[in-house]
Amino acid sequence: MPLSEHEQRLFEQIERSLAEDPKFASAVRASDPRFHTRRRLLVAAGVVIVGLALLVYGAVIKTPPLAVAGFVVMLAALGYAVQSHRRAQSPDLHVVGGTTSRRRPRGRGGRRPSLLDRMEDRWRQRPEGHR
Repeated sequence: MPLSEHEQRLFEQIERSLAEDPKFASAVRASDPRFHTRRRLLVAAGVVIVGLALLVYGAVIKTPPLAVAGFVVMLAALGYAVQSHRRAQSPDLHVVGGTTSRRRPRGRGGRRPSLLDRMEDRWRQRPEGHR
């Protein structure tokens, strides 16, 4: 249902007043999951660089425990980055002001539904008069 001209003017006025409020803008940005994901990925990238530096430094001064510690730090940071990225891709995230498209659930275990699964779905969705 379209808005009347009066409602549109009020809506635009509210939009302008909200856009001018820096406190509101920072609150919306802070509640945006994309902002948190981006920050986590940047932190993980920084820690990977630190781990790489430890690995190289440990190899140069011939201290295997330091090199192994650097490798473990890198591995942990990469795991954190992958986990953050996967969490960002989950359908449960709702972006403020964004739209989400819900994927149709797949068969058992998240894989593509088998022929049997599709036939069962069709059987359940058949019209009531065809029993």
